Amino acid sequence: MSRKMIKCRRLVGNPLLITVIFILGISGLCSFLPAAQVIQPTAPVKVLDRCGRGALLEISSQRVLLLAGTPYEMGYQQGYLLKSDVKKLVNTILFTAMAAQIAGEKDSLIGGLPQAFKRTRNFIDERYHQEMRGLAAGAGITLPDVQMANIFPELFHCSGFALFKQATKGGRLYHGRILDYMTEIGLQDHALVVVVKPDGFHPFVTVGFASFIGSVTGMNNQQVTVGEMGGRGEGLWDGMPMSFLVRKVLEEADDLKEALDLFENTPRTCHYYYVVSDSKIPDARGLLCTPDKFELIAPGESHPLLPHPFNDVVLMSAGDRYEHLAELTKEHYGHIDLNKALDMMNRPVAMKSCLHRVLFAPAEGKFWVANAVSPIGCEKYAACFQPYYPYDLNELLKMIPDEAPADAAPIPNEKKN
Repeated sequence: MSRKMIKCRRLVGNPLLITVIFILGISGLCSFLPAAQVIQPTAPVKVLDRCGRGALLEISSQRVLLLAGTPYEMGYQQGYLLKSDVKKLVNTILFTAMAAQIAGEKDSLIGGLPQAFKRTRNFIDERYHQEMRGLAAGAGITLPDVQMANIFPELFHCSGFALFKQATKGGRLYHGRILDYMTEIGLQDHALVVVVKPDGFHPFVTVGFASFIGSVTGMNNQQVTVGEMGGRGEGLWDGMPMSFLVRKVLEEADDLKEALDLFENTPRTCHYYYVVSDSKIPDARGLLCTPDKFELIAPGESHPLLPHPFNDVVLMSAGDRYEHLAELTKEHYGHIDLNKALDMMNRPVAMKSCLHRVLFAPAEGKFWVANAVSPIGCEKYAACFQPYYPYDLNELLKMIPDEAPADAAPIPNEKKN
């Protein structure tokens, strides 16, 4: 295996990459779709399997995972319902780490993953440790393997955006998210929409992957939405891992202020940018975060790296992509609707490694997802060439029962060591 083949795509060195916060009141068949606003019709829901209160659904050929209950129960549900996917993706991540070490990659994953988890584990809320234990038990794999898979985003970073008020048609808030991240190792083969209803916390949706309990792209039922982008800072691991921090915000924040307080006051790792919005106001912020630095970018504010401010708009991107977004915003300002917002996540804003594109309309609880597909026999496999699939968070939450159905697989009690 060549060094080139196993080299994972790092988005390090691309500060403020494709993160756009337009404060404007925004796998299937291989296909080339030049217009982002191609939206697939919704097919009837198929229930593939159940475990406890959780279920694995198929909607228009896309998989949706419903989780509910205690942390351990939710972890077990995912492990049981996606056992094959969890095992395959965890093995892929560990193999990629080993290959990086063999090839002599700087800061290779095989050494980095255990170190990253060792240094972050005391900053991770106990409920997430319980969920990882449940995931390992449900999938029948070791807990250390689950832990390594869930710390993976601390070594490889990625992008996102949002729009509202004067910038959009009718003032509707649109929050977009472009994830350009490691299509080379086949993460898209395990893509999921995950709807979570945890005991004692806010329900939320996260667009992610099997075996992954954190979030990099999500929205809660309080209309708070978060997207993450990576900068540099590998090795700065004395804090809560990024994906767990994003999930914590989705579970706990009632509004924009609470979300920003959580980001500011929780010990952080590495170097990340975030887009955080709240459509109840509506308002949003761009965040630049390191372990020691917390910087907010408000609508209409310029920044040395973001020289084109607009009222009710925050654009966060880099290089030609930022210039392209600024030009699109100027051209369509005041008239951005659903189709135009979707269209803003096309190439060249999305990169060739585009893993998923997601657009949220939080006030209505609606969102649209486009995932990359398998590259086998498909040149245009990236998410930027795929159609969107529509979802409604409120309707999906209604599918989660208050009690486990009689035909659902039971969840055994956690075995204590």
